[in-house]
Amino acid sequence: MQNSHHSDLSDEAPSPDDGVKHTRADATAGHAGAQFGLALLLAGGTGDYAQAMEWYSKAAGQNHRLAQFNLGLMYAQGQGVEKNETTAVTWIQRAAQGGDAGAQFNLGDRCGRSSAHGADSTAPESRIESYKWFKLAAAQGYGPAMARCDAATMRMTREEVSEGNRRVTGFVES
Repeated sequence: MQNSHHSDLSDEAPSPDDGVKHTRADATAGHAGAQFGLALLLAGGTGDYAQAMEWYSKAAGQNHRLAQFNLGLMYAQGQGVEKNETTAVTWIQRAAQGGDAGAQFNLGDRCGRSSAHGADSTAPESRIESYKWFKLAAAQGYGPAMARCDAATMRMTREEVSEGNRRVTGFVES
């Protein structure tokens, strides 16, 4: 069986580099999925975070949710770019608002930490947002999100849980 990317006259097996070349060609042509795939290969395979950042940025700009989330994580960790928590949260929020369960879980975790370590005046808002994001991630079956949602509920008032459920419903409807 021949690889569809090779000429019918060729009997040689495809090189492992052919997939990367094909992905790079598609990424250069502007395909968000290929840009994401190339960034993933660069970050995970070669550790070239600077180039991965470039390709994640291109895919994220086309609303590729996983690219947005990974871009946010790279800013949070300072991989391939100077660490910038504000920019990290901006990208993670875009991915979460677009429906990425991993990003929603990450925001739930961030809000939960903020409610535990933040000012008393902002703690209720942070608890509500944490609950909302965990509940949205749990609705997609994301890992430990349901357990984390249940744990968040234990630290909330009845009014806060009602507000969190109202926000979940509003998010799902929009």
